[in-house]
Formats: sequence, structure tokens, C-alpha cells
Amino acid sequence: MNSPVSELSEQLLDTWRISVRVGIYALEGVDEEGLCAADLTGRTPGQQFAHVHQVRRMWLEHTAPDLHAALADVEEAEMGDREALRRALVASGAAIEELLRRGLDSGRIEGYRPHPAAFAGYMVAHEAYHLGDIGVRLSQSGHPLGREVSYGLWKWGVR
Repeated sequence: MNSPVSELSEQLLDTWRISVRVGIYALEGVDEEGLCAADLTGRTPGQQFAHVHQVRRMWLEHTAPDLHAALADVEEAEMGDREALRRALVASGAAIEELLRRGLDSGRIEGYRPHPAAFAGYMVAHEAYHLGDIGVRLSQSGHPLGREVSYGLWKWGVR
């Protein structure tokens, strides 16, 4: 029988996994031209997806070097490559899940305060910010996410 604490930990880990799948769902909904939309100021959508991966790596570098060591960075040339971005996001998502699992088991994540549940919230919020910005930038560049994808981002019960 699971204790309420372990059940809550599993729910937080599942929430993280859903968030990762939602991000990949968004990536898959971006057309090829939109991924590299160069007429935008700031990061292109492809660069933003790469940034999400890079921020995950940054946290792992400081909190779980063993997990960081197994992850490659996304090279500039790969920022327009949907499959390379997908592989990177899947791998770094799994590594962050392991970091969260360790933190939830021990009660802390080295170098992050206040606690592992807040770290999960921080990571989901950071990535949601970038997904929203990607959506705005795609619309501005004439490559909006399709209606099904835009609404599908909110269907966490099926992701």
C-alpha cells in the first residue's frame, strides 16, 4: 500500500511527464518553416525549444552532474531539426524526472530551495512560458499552431 506522501510524489512525477509530452506535442505541431521563422526578434521557435532543453541541462549540471553528463547540447544546426529537438527534449525530460525522483525521495534538491515540489512547479512554469511565447511568435510570423494543437495543449488528461 502506498503512503499518501509516495502517492503525491508519483503524481508530481506524472505531472512532469505530462508537461514534457505537452511540449513535444507542441513541437510536432510546428510546421518546418515555423520552426526556423527568421523574421522574428529574439529566439526562433526552434531556438526556444532548444533553450528549454538547455535550461534542463543547466539545472542538471549543478544538481546532478551524473545525469547532466549523459545529455548532449543542441547544436545551432539542430535548432531547425524537429527530430533532433524531439530526441533532446525526451532525454532531458527523463533526466529531470530522475532528478525530481531523487529529490522527492530525499526531501531536497541540492542547490534549489525551497523543496522538490517547488522545483517541479518552477520547471513546468518555465516551459509553459516558452510554449506560450512560441505560440505567439508563430502567429506573428504567419505559421500559427493549428487549432487542434492549440487546444490540445490543454488536454493533459490525454497527453
